[in-house]
Amino acid sequence: MRALVLLCGLLLVAGLPWLLGWRLPDAWNPWAALDVRQAPNLLTPYKLSRLRDDPGLCKQVLEASQLRFRAQADSPASAKCPLQNVWRIEQGDARLSSSFLASCPLAVAYALFENHGLQPAAQRVFGQRVVQVDHLGSFACRNVYNRKQGRLSQHATANALDISGFRLQDGQRIVLARDWQADGQKAKFLREVQQAACESFSTVLGPDYNAAHHNHFHLDMGRWQICR
Repeated sequence: MRALVLLCGLLLVAGLPWLLGWRLPDAWNPWAALDVRQAPNLLTPYKLSRLRDDPGLCKQVLEASQLRFRAQADSPASAKCPLQNVWRIEQGDARLSSSFLASCPLAVAYALFENHGLQPAAQRVFGQRVVQVDHLGSFACRNVYNRKQGRLSQHATANALDISGFRLQDGQRIVLARDWQADGQKAKFLREVQQAACESFSTVLGPDYNAAHHNHFHLDMGRWQICR
């Protein structure tokens, strides 16, 4: 009986804030839609995962972002690399060297990265914004490292993007293949960008990971949390 009374008391104490009108802030509410205007937190990976199979929720989140996008028709299930809930990203806060296909989690993670990682890093290091992001593409129906055998790459589901460089407002170009190993502001900026990307994407691989990534950042939304 005493235990029941204690349990009822605990439930009352726990429920009192709710009855008084207190609610979790959306940023910390796991059922609230992700808002790319808010910085990533511990719930962000979960909220991104909810977008994978929910095109309606995905569109709601994308419409509140700075991205210019359009829906991409699902490919047939019989396709070698079928695509579902994929969007064509045409522009972000910065223009793109070309549009790219993206799974919903990748598209939203890119918006988070621009807002809370890329542009703040550019302001800290150069005092100006990035006006263009140069990339090597996203969707490619292939295995990891183009091997004949093995598991499919995250690129095979448009769940990965390879970024090769950036252009600043004053016209400066920053190229990973050239500037990663150099000294000075450009190298500092690239390292800040890589670390910031790890807050939004599941996997971030850069030039120090292996020779295959010497000229780009590989950013994907796979199951593994890797920042190298």
